[in-house]
Amino acid sequence: MRRRPNYLAGVGSLVWLFLIGLPLYVMLVATVQSQSDYSRNGPLSLPHSVTFDNFTEAFDAGFGQYFLNTLIVTACVVGVVLLLVPPLAYAIVRSRSRVTSQLFRLFLLGLAIPAQAVIVPMFYLISKAGLYDNLLGVILPTAAFCLPMSALILSGAMRDIAPELFEAMAMDGATPRRMFFQLVLPLSRGGLSTIVVFSALQAWNGFLFPLVLTQSESSKLITLGLYNFQTAHGMNVPGLLAAVVLSMVPVLLVYLFARRALVQGLMGVGGK
Repeated sequence: MRRRPNYLAGVGSLVWLFLIGLPLYVMLVATVQSQSDYSRNGPLSLPHSVTFDNFTEAFDAGFGQYFLNTLIVTACVVGVVLLLVPPLAYAIVRSRSRVTSQLFRLFLLGLAIPAQAVIVPMFYLISKAGLYDNLLGVILPTAAFCLPMSALILSGAMRDIAPELFEAMAMDGATPRRMFFQLVLPLSRGGLSTIVVFSALQAWNGFLFPLVLTQSESSKLITLGLYNFQTAHGMNVPGLLAAVVLSMVPVLLVYLFARRALVQGLMGVGGK
């Protein structure tokens, strides 16, 4: 039986595509226009002449330093999460101790604490530790706020591993350390990919900690740098949007290559 085409769904898809595509069009077209053309013709007009001076001006205004700082912070946050969360999640899943279970529940309370509620004591601790206006002072609290969600995601992925596999390795004389490296980590690739993407996005898009815990131009991150671009350019919209496009490229690449693992890990099937 031949199915009739769903015209309503087609119209809805076109409307949805228009709503998504229009902001992208406005942003991308503005980056290749001069400030005078953009002001004279408006955001919806086609560019009369294509220029890439906006990208050059973004780097001349310090975007390169902001990009490098953000890359360092993101890589370090992901490294800290990958170093601490896998053994923590393994202990949570395999331990039968009530103490471990209670500590995990206490650890998850971090999900209920917003960063805005602790920013004042965080500023005090970072200052007393001598890490104010230092990238390490941004890395540590950012990683700390990524740990609860990452532990929850990865422990859910590790629980999907069949108990029979642990029993088989135990009968072969495998130690818990060997089970962790040869069984748990290979079968938790989906969960590991998920926490990598999650922590990377949290670090790359973070604004509050860089705003409060940094001051000098040499330690600013992209999000704070974009905020400053708005005043530095005097509302030069094409220049600002050029910096926005450049800041979006790494996040877009991470999403394109890891979107399937991210969805699977959040659904709790990362270990399968």
